[in-house]
Formats: sequence, C-alpha cells, structure tokens
Amino acid sequence: MKVEPGVMVPLGYGKYFRSDRTVGLEPIEEGRGPGKRTQVYIENLPAPAIASRSEGAILRDILETISEFNPVLRSIIRDQGQWNLDRLEEQLKEVLRGEDEE
Repeated sequence: MKVEPGVMVPLGYGKYFRSDRTVGLEPIEEGRGPGKRTQVYIENLPAPAIASRSEGAILRDILETISEFNPVLRSIIRDQGQWNLDRLEEQLKEVLRGEDEE
C-alpha cells in the first residue's frame, strides 16, 4: 500500500480510498465475516468504510511501502512532517508480531 498523495488503497470488493486520507484501522470483532473484516476511518467521512481485507493485511501493505522509502525521503518526512518513519516501522512490526502470535 503506497502511503502518499493520490495513491489508491484497495479495501476489497471494489472499494478504494486514497492512502494519505486513511487515518485509522479497527478490526471488526462482532459480526465479522465475508466482506466485513476491518473498519477503515477516512479523513472527512463521518462513518468508517468496511474493508473485506483484514487489518493485518492492510498494515503489512503499509509496512512494505514504508520499508521502501529511501533515507533522503525519510529525513524530509521526519524533519518537515515531524513523523518518524523508523519508529512507525518498528511499531507496525510489533503489532504484526503480536498478531502472528495469536
């Protein structure tokens, strides 16, 4: 999943949203089933979109994309955006490790 302006994120079943407008993921615990796996919160939308992909699959896409950022881009994002991608990458790995252990 490319987390940058204009890149579309597939949520399954023909649903796509811009990656830079995605602000949160929440697994559906009750009533989860085919086509209902994750609530995806999108900037400026009053209700979350329902994704057929699991939160882990979406997070793995985010992690893969962040891992591909070159050092210059990482420093620009850190210095000008106040966003530490190295720290975010470690947090994502920790969440996914916990998911794999369950």
